[in-house]
Amino acid sequence: MARFKYEGRGKAGQTSGVIAGTSKRDVIVKLQEKGLRITKIEELQETLLTKEISIGSPVKLQDFVIYLRQFSTLLKAGISVVDATNILARQTESKALGKALFDVEEELRSGNPLSAAAAKHKKIFSNMFTNMVKAGEAAGNMDETLDRLALHYEKQHKTKQKIISALAYPAVVGIVAIAVVIFLLVAVVPTFVDMFQDFGAELPLITKFVLGASEWMQSFWWLVIIFILLIFAGIAAMKSQPSTKYYLDAAALRMPIFGKMLQKAALARMTRTLSSLFSSSVPILQAISIVESIVENEVISRVLKESRNALEKGHSLTEPMRDHWVFPPLVTQMIAIGEETGSLDEMLSKVADFYEDEVEQATDRLKSLIEPLMIIFLAGIVGVVVTSILVPMFDIFNKIN
Repeated sequence: MARFKYEGRGKAGQTSGVIAGTSKRDVIVKLQEKGLRITKIEELQETLLTKEISIGSPVKLQDFVIYLRQFSTLLKAGISVVDATNILARQTESKALGKALFDVEEELRSGNPLSAAAAKHKKIFSNMFTNMVKAGEAAGNMDETLDRLALHYEKQHKTKQKIISALAYPAVVGIVAIAVVIFLLVAVVPTFVDMFQDFGAELPLITKFVLGASEWMQSFWWLVIIFILLIFAGIAAMKSQPSTKYYLDAAALRMPIFGKMLQKAALARMTRTLSSLFSSSVPILQAISIVESIVENEVISRVLKESRNALEKGHSLTEPMRDHWVFPPLVTQMIAIGEETGSLDEMLSKVADFYEDEVEQATDRLKSLIEPLMIIFLAGIVGVVVTSILVPMFDIFNKIN
């Protein structure tokens, strides 16, 4: 459907906005049914240059958190959900979020609840958002629900950034090391080949190895690029299939050094999300089903599915967790206490706080440990190439003298 920008006057005075419709006449009829007298309307043209193209989530997490905080503040100030949505649609810096909010506003003015309107924009509003908002609408505490959502996303973002920060350094140094080696083999080592051939003596084994690697790299450098692309494509294909993603996630959680940190981050995400959903009075089976789809780890997702099935049969939530290696005793014990005392949301929140602190400390320790190791690794690789050139050069120098 096309999108139209309009200006008009209604009972509340002058108003304007953006609305979708099959034609200009269709839009005018819709607006007149809402009691608006249209003074100006024009179709918004989208081209390849103006159309927003996004990969993954079209809205940055920071923009979404700001939206939640401002939405909560407006509701606390007594502004209606419709007017608050209109205000936020105009002032948000995210084009994708603004576009979605204008559509949500139209749905709200048609009498649909916010949860139903948001559910039509799954790329913007997650299942967790729509279900918590639905619970907030039923309980009449939308402002508290939005604050709880904002806090959830802020903590989630902080933990995610810590993990990215810890993994980025070795990744960057590894890429630099590969680039340096390729440069030395392709651009530097070949300049010494003729000199070594004129020398005529038996070259050291390390020099023969480096010269052979240099010759191969000059002839088959394209194979390296294809190999790297195939690795990334293979990982992406494995992650797209739940059956293979399970083994990929399991291998990541069992990795030396990084595995424990990734496990703690995944558990923090799971317990934080469950706590937020339970605090908003989302039914427990529905909450677990939501977390299964957003936990981003197939190992934990499968255990949660087993836990949901156990609950449906009248068993404890923790029964499948106790028998699985991915859940430490702390998690299962705290959840069991929460089930017995009826304070599951509080227990899960405490577990999430604990693991978020653990992730923060682990990433700080990891960065301080990895930095000197990666420097030694990079120096070692460059040192091998340089040594392979210097050793025969010293022999040449000694024979000349």
